[in-house]
Amino acid sequence: MREGVLIRPLRHPLLAWVGAFMGLLALFTFVTVPLEPLEQVWLTCGTILTMVVVLKVPGRPAILFLAALSVAVSARYLFWRITDTMEFESFWQAFFMVGLLMAELYAGVALVLGYFQTLWPLQRRPIPLPRDPALWPSVDVFIPSYNESLDIVRPTVFAALAMDWPPEKLNVYILDDGRRPDFRTFAEEVGCGYIIRPDNRGAKAGNINHAVTLTDGEFVTIFDCDHVPTRAFLQFSLGWLLRDRKLAMVQTPHHFYSPDPFERNLAGGHGVPNEGLMFYGAVQPGNDLWNAAFFCGSCAVIRRTALLEAGGVPTETVTEDCHLSLRMQRLGWNTAYLRMPLAAGLATERLILHIGQRMRWARGMLQIMRIENPLMVSGLSLAQRVCYFSAMFHFAFAVPRLVFLTAPLAFLLLGHSVIAAAPLAIVAYAGGHILHVLFTATRVTGGVRHSLWSEVYELVLAMYLLPVTIATLINPRKGKFNVTDKGGLLAESHYDLKAIWPTLLLAVLLTAGVVSGVIGLLSHAPDSLEFQAYLLNGVWALLCLVPVLAGVAVGRERKQIRRQARIDAVLPTMLVLPNGMRIAGQTRDISLGGLSFAADAPSAVAALSVEEALVCEIEACGDRFSVPATFLATIDGLVRVRFAPKSLLDEAHITQVVMGRADAWVNWDAYGRDRPLNSIRNMVLSMMSVFAGLRLRPRRRGLATAAPQAGRRSEVLAPIKLSAMLVAALLASPAALAQPRGGQQLSLPPLSLPPSPVLDVPLPGGAARTPFQGPASLAPGPDPPATPSARPVRTRQVVLTLRQLGLRGPMQLRGVSDLQGVLFGVRADEVVTEASLTLSGAMSPSLLPGTSQIVVTVNDQFVGAMQPELDRPAFGPLTLPLDPTTFTELNRLNFRFAGRYWGRAVK
Repeated sequence: MREGVLIRPLRHPLLAWVGAFMGLLALFTFVTVPLEPLEQVWLTCGTILTMVVVLKVPGRPAILFLAALSVAVSARYLFWRITDTMEFESFWQAFFMVGLLMAELYAGVALVLGYFQTLWPLQRRPIPLPRDPALWPSVDVFIPSYNESLDIVRPTVFAALAMDWPPEKLNVYILDDGRRPDFRTFAEEVGCGYIIRPDNRGAKAGNINHAVTLTDGEFVTIFDCDHVPTRAFLQFSLGWLLRDRKLAMVQTPHHFYSPDPFERNLAGGHGVPNEGLMFYGAVQPGNDLWNAAFFCGSCAVIRRTALLEAGGVPTETVTEDCHLSLRMQRLGWNTAYLRMPLAAGLATERLILHIGQRMRWARGMLQIMRIENPLMVSGLSLAQRVCYFSAMFHFAFAVPRLVFLTAPLAFLLLGHSVIAAAPLAIVAYAGGHILHVLFTATRVTGGVRHSLWSEVYELVLAMYLLPVTIATLINPRKGKFNVTDKGGLLAESHYDLKAIWPTLLLAVLLTAGVVSGVIGLLSHAPDSLEFQAYLLNGVWALLCLVPVLAGVAVGRERKQIRRQARIDAVLPTMLVLPNGMRIAGQTRDISLGGLSFAADAPSAVAALSVEEALVCEIEACGDRFSVPATFLATIDGLVRVRFAPKSLLDEAHITQVVMGRADAWVNWDAYGRDRPLNSIRNMVLSMMSVFAGLRLRPRRRGLATAAPQAGRRSEVLAPIKLSAMLVAALLASPAALAQPRGGQQLSLPPLSLPPSPVLDVPLPGGAARTPFQGPASLAPGPDPPATPSARPVRTRQVVLTLRQLGLRGPMQLRGVSDLQGVLFGVRADEVVTEASLTLSGAMSPSLLPGTSQIVVTVNDQFVGAMQPELDRPAFGPLTLPLDPTTFTELNRLNFRFAGRYWGRAVK
């Protein structure tokens, strides 16, 4: 059962083989039948018309048909290219022709692999944990760090310690490969473990392997030091690992709450999906369908036994994460991907840093393909081989991308034709191929990737990846792991010529090609073949110039003077002034440094003075957090407030409010669906704004209350949208919330209290080492607020009848068209871990024979169906487990009674 549709295979194997043979025969005929150019034009028009009609048809079968049609049209184009267009007159013409054909064959293979991965993503939902928290497993949380600032690591540690998990089973460790005394002091103060080692062999992989030998938790959770988890991370990710004992890992998305260089420098204000959303929004769920989701280095939970059986994290490649999942799956372990943003981190701020990070990824994936090629190794299924190979094959895009961009220049600047065919034939064959790929991609992945933007991402990287690709394929052992710097500032805007000079050079060449094309058009008669050739190649060069200029525009680094990224969030807040006056309102955006506040009574803020001390009482996660702050200014009717934490406890509260809320990243993928013409328009507007020196307001991330853009109904996104809307943390127990009074000292509660393993290695500078004795004491304060950390887990079970849910009349079985519904709600400070619907009672004896079904939906989303035995006067109880992640605060639960029965279900 998937998306409410039951798929039944053909009952007889012979019928399946006959159907497959007939399909392949039809495909072969379509691909190979020879046609004249004009006949091909009509065939192309027919396939495009078919595509336009099917694009309007909803559902997965229509998507599968579009993909099959796209593959057939592209295969016909490539067959024509190989058989009819390869005529060489000179060495250089052969060089350009063969080079273009090889690039097109690469693109054809990548297209098929991409469809295989993304056509039917698995919408995995969280599995409830056991009701008794005593049965929950122990978890070791590793936060590796090397040269990052402590300011970046602190929020991750605070949030990890505050995850809703029994404190005696949660052990958080900083893995400090920099061996810095201030990190060790911080670990001692907050009560988390601190692990160092005598050398940095194996970089991040070696650091994790060393920590595994010193810990004993049943599961290992890894967060990059800038990836801040929400409080619900473990509750949502551990259920599958407890249910499936052969499951080695659960990976969650890498969501970034700060804009990357493409978003900040180019796409600001236009709502374009970021580069990573394609992978985490479509590719990884598609991999999960084939049991091929792989580890991404952070935001994942790994079973310790599987990690040890695989020999630890591999150190032979610089993408040790994917390599680890490959080895675990070769041993028979399963992997899973949960498409829910349960943590968020910092994106690369500078384009040159972004390029360096992608160069490491490309090197590592190509290393794996050369060292442990998934197509050749044992232990993998065919689908797993295809998914892993596709991920590695993708990073060879640099060479074909450059070939596509420069191919028209072979004719425009050098006079060599790259396709030996009439312009009409080229348009007839290539036009259909391009349009089918474009619009099918819009239907398949239009919610996570917009047209032409992938070209911008790839061309900016292509020139840098070209030598890396060649060198790695020749010598896969070459290269080392490097750390991507994050958290930097930029005082003034400037063009980073170091990052964009290859793209700028390509733009100059394409501009020269376009000028040459215009001259060629003016020099030849409109009815000549030369005129048509110049027109075709000139338009080709012009189309290539658009994304290339966009790539140049990305190099304009915008000024960045804010240390903390703002996150849109609407949270009930109270400003408490020193005189006791209380000003109610809501936040508009919030960051680790402060917030913007909309007062319910704007006149109340008139008396505030700059730098006036106050306290912000913010409601989040079912708690009220009190944070010291100072007033900055009132701008556009919003009060700007800067946080002024006075203790580690205040910092922990700020982290919980800003980034630890379980629903903090609910709209991580709230982008409008792709419309190709609108996408091109946005790209042109972005370029114009950059070259004109205008400043667009970057699209901020993480608005928890904003509705998705109108018209967004993607099958890929709907289940997780409903999932994330309900998320809130479990209530704290009264004992954990006890507040010291009077003159007592306030100690930071033990967020996690494992002894801190420290190897006998001298600290830098000869600093003395003392055994870790527990959390340090903090200065006393007046009635400090309750800590959000280390709260014991409470659960409750609620059983409601339909009458209690608001149903006043009888529920009739009336056939497939009628819906019966009841309103229900859940508390905002709870996580629903189990839900079920039970119907029991007497049925009317005058039932007609047949088959009936009760279909249950929540907000039009299918959640399950029951098959009652209605041929008896009485039935029940009929119990249907409901997916708890479909619940939101106030929804309607609908029952659709399908069949020919008349009867009455009692309340």
